[in-house]
Amino acid sequence: MRNDLTRKTAVALALSLSLGLGACGGMPENRSLYSTKQPVVERTNYTFDVATSGDSLPVSEQRRLDGWFETMDLRYGDRIAIDDPTNSPGVKATVASLAGRYGIIVADGAPPTEGYVNPGQVRVVISRTTASVPGCPDWSAKSDINYNNGTYPNYGCAVNSNMAAMVANPEDLVRGQQGSGETVILSSNKAIDSYREKPATGSQGLSKVSSTEGN
Repeated sequence: MRNDLTRKTAVALALSLSLGLGACGGMPENRSLYSTKQPVVERTNYTFDVATSGDSLPVSEQRRLDGWFETMDLRYGDRIAIDDPTNSPGVKATVASLAGRYGIIVADGAPPTEGYVNPGQVRVVISRTTASVPGCPDWSAKSDINYNNGTYPNYGCAVNSNMAAMVANPEDLVRGQQGSGETVILSSNKAIDSYREKPATGSQGLSKVSSTEGN
């Protein structure tokens, strides 16, 4: 009888120790207020070769290029460059005119791409950046015990993931936009003047609407 009681006590003690040690697994170790999950910006280059005709692009090639822009859903944040061995001003002006329909300005200098440009052709390159937060969400720390007083691995995932999804130009996460103080002042004054000059809600009185209209 005593042996059975001793055996049961030992089993209960071992089980409690195993549960206690198991609860310590996955304890947070990051003791700072900085999130370990940060947005990662990736850039991808898409190329499209078009044939030239003298110092411009034929109408058929312009239609092909414009169709490619539409298919690629050209938008703010994309960068367009031209890889033209002849450096023709007319070709650049034509491509810039097509890109201008989407509000994009042609950049100077093209990034390196695979292959080479055949004679009589130019290569149009769209550089598109995307932002994401790898490893989010992260619920790996399942223990409520926090002897290290650390932040959990999922800390910052919501904010950083939302920022990566909503930022219009992901490159702004790497380096911000550079502008002059005049542009900032003009933009801020425009918002302030609009707020000051707009009549307050309800200042014009309530319009009379008959409840019998339309019946």
